[in-house]
Amino acid sequence: MAEPPAGFAPHFRQSPLTDPWEPLYSRRDGDALLIGVWVRDVHCNSRAVAHGGLIAALADNAMGLACVLASEGQGGPIGGIVTVNLSVDYLGAAKPGDWLEVAARPVRIGRSLAFAEAQVRAGDRAVARATAVFSVPAKG
Repeated sequence: MAEPPAGFAPHFRQSPLTDPWEPLYSRRDGDALLIGVWVRDVHCNSRAVAHGGLIAALADNAMGLACVLASEGQGGPIGGIVTVNLSVDYLGAAKPGDWLEVAARPVRIGRSLAFAEAQVRAGDRAVARATAVFSVPAKG
């Protein structure tokens, strides 16, 4: 397995959903959170391209974490956010051996809702774009 691009380290957040996809890598870039993975056969569908469910789940994960991390400077961090809407537009494909990278940014973090967007790329190719809305639990 190749090393991740410069600046990436093992992803700081594991979950039962993402465990089979390890190793995942991440890095912060200003208010953006980037999550990357080398596409392997276990990430692919029967057409030998990265499964849309993998792409959607990684985008959802990255956008939610980007909102949580951004909230640290806003009297937060917020915790326990839940996805209430996820929209993914698939634009291309990633194949085994590709570095798949999700770049997620918070758009707005309010008292009850947080909004984010993400771009998914495989090298210089656009693979998907996503937006999400998260429910922010009441403080207290």
